[in-house]
Amino acid sequence: MTTVPKRIPIPRNGVDYRGKVVLAPMVRSGELPSRLLALKYGADLVWGPETVDKAMIGTTKKLNPVTGTIDFTRLPSNSSRVPPPEQRESVIYRLHPTREHGRLVFQIGTSSPTLAVEAAKMVASDVAGIDVNAGCPKPFSTSGGMGAALLQTPELLGSILEALVEEVGGPYEIGISVKIRLLETPEKTEALVRRLCQTGITGLTVHCRTTPMRPRERAIRDQLRMIGDICREAGVACLMNGDVANRDQAIKLAEEYGVDGGMIATAAEANSSVFRTEEEGGLRPWREVVREYMQIALDVDNRWGNTKFLLSQLMPGKAEVYQRVTGSKNYRQACEILELDDMYDQARDVDERLGITVLTGKALEKAKKKNKSAKAAGGRQTDG
Repeated sequence: MTTVPKRIPIPRNGVDYRGKVVLAPMVRSGELPSRLLALKYGADLVWGPETVDKAMIGTTKKLNPVTGTIDFTRLPSNSSRVPPPEQRESVIYRLHPTREHGRLVFQIGTSSPTLAVEAAKMVASDVAGIDVNAGCPKPFSTSGGMGAALLQTPELLGSILEALVEEVGGPYEIGISVKIRLLETPEKTEALVRRLCQTGITGLTVHCRTTPMRPRERAIRDQLRMIGDICREAGVACLMNGDVANRDQAIKLAEEYGVDGGMIATAAEANSSVFRTEEEGGLRPWREVVREYMQIALDVDNRWGNTKFLLSQLMPGKAEVYQRVTGSKNYRQACEILELDDMYDQARDVDERLGITVLTGKALEKAKKKNKSAKAAGGRQTDG
């Protein structure tokens, strides 16, 4: 008689991580345009960038009538003075309610069960799951007891997950998951995974590196089968992360090590079409990917600094336009350099909404001629 593997029930509004190849949570590279592009190229699910609990608490949720996105915003809190009426609110988190529906996982940075629950409730009705970051090794996360620091406080991490399962997962009918790294020894990793699988989570992702390791160091997969076995025994879906280059490799590695799916990070940052199989044509040329990315970034009024950073990742460093694009000041300049003429008018409108309008190209030449004429006439020079 065949025994049916145990499975933690997937809530009505949640999503099963099994059989999925997903986009990893990445600072800057996990913002909305990157997520939408990954989905376009075949990602099954997308994780947003780690968002700290205190940053989300107190935000205002708004439906953006221009972009159709849901924005969580707040006024900058770097001054005790009353902000001027024209001061722009900062977008803390932005999601697309239809294009990401059922496929977005919100990752939270936290070291407090109470704050984790309060922050998660802000976004729980708009996402398919809440994931706790227990793997980020960077000081901005660990210094506050968050990220990989939680690996050293397993009882605290467990209590955070239990609070989220009970107070957010249940009421909102979504899954709660966690992303971890390997500990110093297999025994410590095993003890941690067993503890976490007892909290009621539906999924666990393991980044196959220890906390001190950096991306350039090769991922360690020796413990992966053991972790997968523990998760399967508990009915928890297990994803692997670390040196996963594309969808085909993710599926192959998952089968080889007995886990349920794969998470792609760095490779997707360089070319979002890594989610296409070889059968589907594999990687697309960088110019096509950049065009698709730019169109999405314009459609959602993405912050220009973030867009420029992603362009620098998607373009080869040796490309003739690389230096010019990375030196551009706004969307219009980038569209001119990349010869995306069909996006120029939209780029102008987005620049105006974002307050980054500067004279470029033909408009700049026209202004220079006007200045010369004004000088010749003894008039006053216009701003260039």
